[in-house]
Formats: sequence, C-alpha cells, structure tokens
Amino acid sequence: MTQPITVGAAVLRVLQTADPTAKVMAARHAAREWRLARLTHNFGEIMPDIPARPGHPVLMRPRDMPRRGTGTSVPRRVALIHALAHIEFVAIDLAFDMIGRFGAEFPREFTDDWMRVGAEEAMHFALLDRRLRDQGSHYGALPAHDGLWDSAKNTAYNASARLAIVPMVLEARGLDVTLETVERFKRQGDELTAKVLHRIYNDEICHVSFGTKWFEYACERDNLAPHDHWKHLVKTHFKGGLKPPFNDSARRAAGLTQEYYYGVE
Repeated sequence: MTQPITVGAAVLRVLQTADPTAKVMAARHAAREWRLARLTHNFGEIMPDIPARPGHPVLMRPRDMPRRGTGTSVPRRVALIHALAHIEFVAIDLAFDMIGRFGAEFPREFTDDWMRVGAEEAMHFALLDRRLRDQGSHYGALPAHDGLWDSAKNTAYNASARLAIVPMVLEARGLDVTLETVERFKRQGDELTAKVLHRIYNDEICHVSFGTKWFEYACERDNLAPHDHWKHLVKTHFKGGLKPPFNDSARRAAGLTQEYYYGVE
C-alpha cells in the first residue's frame, strides 16, 4: 500500500524546486492537496538552509546591486517589476518554509493559513512574470539581491522570531510602500501592472494578519507580552530599524497596531 504523503514532504518538494515555473506549480499543487485533505499533518522532513535557486537571476549582495535602470538598456519600470517579482519568488519559499519548519508547533489552522499564503505568493510571482514577458523581458533577465533570505536564516530555529520578522516587519513594509508604487505605474500608463500590485497589496494585508495572529498565539502559549516580546525580537533579529512612513490603516486592518511598531528604532 502506498504511504500517504506528508505535508512536510510536499513543502520540501516546493523548497527543492529551482525552476520558477515548476516552483509555482509545486506550490499550487501542495496547497491544493492540503485543501483536499490528501496530505497528512506530519513533519518529519528537515528543511534546507537555503532553497533551490535557478541559475538566473544572478544573486548579489544588496550593496553590490546596480542602481535600477543604470548600466543597462532595460527601462526603470521593467527593472522595478523584476525586483518585485524576485520578492514574490522568494516569498513562495518563505511561506512554505514557515510550514515545514514550524508547523508541528501549531494547530492545523497554522498550515491552512500558510498554505494559502504560499499559493497566493506563487500567483503574485506568476502575474508579475507575465507582466515582464508582456514587455519583452522575463524573470532572471536582471540581477537580484540575495538579502531576502537572510531573515529566514536568522530566525530558522525560533517560530516567534520568524513570525515577528517576516510577515510583521518585511511584509508589513510592503503595505507601507505598495500604494505609492501603484500610483507610479498608473502615472506611467501601465494600468495592468498597477492592478496586479493592488491585488498583491490586498492579499498582503491578510498575510500580515496571519503573522500577527500566530505571533500572538505563540505569546499567549508561552506567557509573553506580545508588544514587548515583538520589540525585543525585532531589535535582536532585524538590522536597519523600522522607518516611517507607516500605513497605519492597513497595518491596523492586519492586527498590527501602533503599540507594536511605534518607538522601535
């Protein structure tokens, strides 16, 4: 008799898939199989320190990245879409690593939520890659910075720290800046990309809310004060500090109230 596939194995398959199109398909497949109750809620697999990556884009340290639109014939608008696509590509792995690394510590609903996030990040990447192709480019045509996975490495053994940093800092920062980017594309006459980014913005509110929800669950479980513990984790695990402006209304809609992030240097 064939052994049932575990959720850990399905997640690991996503993380070990390098090709962007294949990773999107693996992410969608894992989320669908979980939704249809075809995966067992077991986590015996060891997650990789670094997920599989395609040969392109060339990954560089953030400080070595060329300024967007300089030294290349690629328009700044296309370079920005490529940068956003890279963020969403890495976000696929961040969501599935969250499940595989920490799912055993939480109720099944935790996996429900992050499977949804992983599937949506895959959709976001596919939409942005399509916009690149519509404009004669593709994901991998430009270099990308290699700093996005650093926060995952720095929080690999602490679920609360991962929740505090990835959804509640990094994704929350997306809420602060995306609407301005939407307006920039509209001013350039690129209504389709603006529409894609607005869809991503709405989905990210939900993603940040999942981070806040499960961070507060872990704090209650561990008898910790959420706001104080979050500030401690951010100071410990996040370099660069939190800088305004903040989209307070979107953050509040995600449960990330000002008591968390105001006054954090």
